[in-house]
This record gives sequence, structure tokens and C-alpha cells, in this order.
Amino acid sequence: MDNNGYSSNNEMNQGAANNLYPNVPQQEPEPAKEKGMFLAGLLSGVVISALTASCIYVGIRITDIYQLRRAKQTSAEGTAAESIVNDESVAKLEVIEEVIDEYYFEEEDIDVNSMIEGMYAGMVASLGDPYSVYYTEDEWKALMQETEGIYYGIGAYISLDKTTGFGKINGVIENTPAQEAGLRENDIIYQIDGELAQGLELTEIVSRIKGEAGTTVHLTLYREGEEDYLEVDVVRKQIESPTVNYEMLNDQIGYIQITEFDDVTVDQFAEALAVIKGSDAKGLVLDLRSNPGGSLSAVVDIARQILPRGLIVYTEDRSGEKVEYSCKGENELQIPLVVLVNGNSASAAEILAGAVKDYGTGTLIGTTTFGKGIVQRILPLTDGTALKLTVSAYYTPKGNNIHNIGIEPDIECEFDADAYYDEGIDNQLNRAVEEVTGMLSE
Repeated sequence: MDNNGYSSNNEMNQGAANNLYPNVPQQEPEPAKEKGMFLAGLLSGVVISALTASCIYVGIRITDIYQLRRAKQTSAEGTAAESIVNDESVAKLEVIEEVIDEYYFEEEDIDVNSMIEGMYAGMVASLGDPYSVYYTEDEWKALMQETEGIYYGIGAYISLDKTTGFGKINGVIENTPAQEAGLRENDIIYQIDGELAQGLELTEIVSRIKGEAGTTVHLTLYREGEEDYLEVDVVRKQIESPTVNYEMLNDQIGYIQITEFDDVTVDQFAEALAVIKGSDAKGLVLDLRSNPGGSLSAVVDIARQILPRGLIVYTEDRSGEKVEYSCKGENELQIPLVVLVNGNSASAAEILAGAVKDYGTGTLIGTTTFGKGIVQRILPLTDGTALKLTVSAYYTPKGNNIHNIGIEPDIECEFDADAYYDEGIDNQLNRAVEEVTGMLSE
């Protein structure tokens, strides 16, 4: 996994309203995803949320790759090993290139560099893993800029909906162009600047929505319950976003929201927890709703600030090699804890929620989490490009792999979107406060 948190592919909620939109692929209805106070402070721009190991800059040289390939071309038995790069495939590529040069109608639109990059991207895409990605040099630079916490975009999370092939708004930052334009979590991005967005790679959706500050992107959105598509103009701007927000809800209960797990999140959480404790809080609500994940090292360091002694999480790769991440228990939280989760809580957020649940040190409230129990690692190449590949699975302290399953809350509580958007009432947060209050009265 890389340090950037990146990529949830939650399915959209359409229900009966699907019949109004023949161009949007149909799917079975599911409970409405939660929206609420947790929307405040979500990462700006566009992010591919995926549980990531710390970004390993291995600096793979292109010449090394060629040497590795040659070494693998002969198996232990001395027979030729299968490789996609061979005389036959190279010859076919040459034929395809010649045919395109000879017959393609829009000759002036042929971009050799784009064809080369597309070939590399296609190789990774053939794995059929939505979390494994090839980054061009420009895409990799943009991704690295995002880790600095400064973005030029609209102020919204964007993920890829696997069922429909469209992009989806996964969360909206407070006081950003996205919020000002009225975008909401789970809005489906049907068109970008008048062009159909279905079937695009997430990185392409991201690049089309991002842009220079002051420029405008026009989005055509599908929103469940609306009778027609929504046409929205959003003006891009530079956005700086914290990953932790906190406050005292009353004189007894503290509230900490983690929007994603970046390297900076560890210190931000430590500061928030110190303030909450310093305010003599008797209980804590930890909000992980719509947190798409992020750095494994970050979530482990945060877990060590609140969990008891023992295993936090372990990973296992294809050869069965395990890596364990443990906690000494020196900073175990001594006050009642409630953790808020929803269907957009993924990856690193599920590691923390899963550990809390396994140890019984807190109560999970909300709806079943996304279910991403695999780990990605970014491998930069020395020509300025990079690969992000799934390298292992992770398991909760009790040995549960939650991939494609998720974590069920201890207390099921569906989010009331109408109450929030019409009256500003976050019913899930209110339920959490009620639960902590009950614990304090026992």
C-alpha cells in the first residue's frame, strides 16, 4: 500500500429511481449510504482510496527489469518460461502499429507516446485488480503532490463504482467548491464537461476534474431520488485539508474525526487526543465514516495511542510470509469509546475499527464497512513512472480477513440523509452520544 490512501469502489444506491435513467446500468438497491458531520474536512481534489503500505521507493531501473526478465525466461528445468514480451508479441505490436499508421482515419490524432503509455497501463489493467494501477510520469507527480496536503480541485473524494463503471462522489469537504455547488456523497458522475464518464479509469476521471485554480468543470450527476440529471458547474481552487477534526460535544464527551490516514495524521490525532483528554472528557466518539484508508504505518501508530497490548493487524503475502504490527498497550484508552463507521469506511479505517471490535475496547455504530482487506505497494520506476500493485492481504487481531465482507457494527444505525440535509441533524452521531452517555451512567 502507498502513503496516499486511495481507492474505494463502493456501489451506488439507486433503488426504484433507476427506471428514470435508462443510461445508468441497473443494480439491486441497497441501503442509502451515510452522509453527515463526517463530511466536514474530507480530503480535497480526488483520491483513490486504498489501504497502503508505506510507499517504498525501490527505484527500479528499467535495465534491471530487462535483466530480471531474461533471468526468468528459463525455468529451473531449463525450459522456456512464458513471458508476454517475446518475439511473437513484439512482432504483433509492430504489425498493429503499421496497420494503424496505414488505415486509421484520424491520422493526425495518433500519439505514439499515448500508445506506449496505454500499452503499459493495459498490462497492469489485465490483472483485473481495480487497485493495481500504472501511473504515467505526470500522474505520478500529481499523486505525490497530493501527499503534501495541497490540492487543486473541487474539494471532494472520488471513487470508482465497479458496478456501473462511473465515478462516484465519496465525500465532500466543508467550505469547498464541491460543497458550494451542492455536491453530495454518492452522487454518480455521469458526464464531465459534456463527455460520458463511463468506462474511464479512475486516474482519468481524476485528471479531467482537477485543473488550475479559477477554471470550471461542468459535471452531469445522477442522484438517487431525482427525476433528472443534475447539471453543475464547479470552480476549481487550491484546497488545503486537515485529516483530523475534533471538538467537545458537551462537557463530558469528546469527538475526533479522521478523514484519512496520511503521515501527517499521526501527529494531528495525537494533538486532538491530548486536547480531548485535557478537556477532562469522560468518553470519546471516534468518527471513521467515509474514511477511505491510507497509510498502514499511520493507522498502526494511531492504534498504538488507544489500543491495549497485543496484535493490531498482520499482513500475509502470496508466499505465506506474515508481517505483524503490535501495540505495547502503554497508552490504552481508559474512557468509553464509540466508533462510527459506514459503507465508505475502508482499508486502514477498517484496520482500526476491526482491532477495536476484536478487543472489545469500543462499540461500533453505523453500517457495515466497505470491505477492503488487501494491501497495495507503490513501486516507482526510475523513468518517472510508477506501479501500484496489490501485494498482500491483511487480517484483524482475531485472524479475520474482511475483504469483500466488511465489518458489521455492534449497533446498526442507518444514516438519515433527509434529517441531515434538511435539518442539520446527524442521527448516527446522536446515537453515538447516547451510547457513550449510557456507558458513563453505568
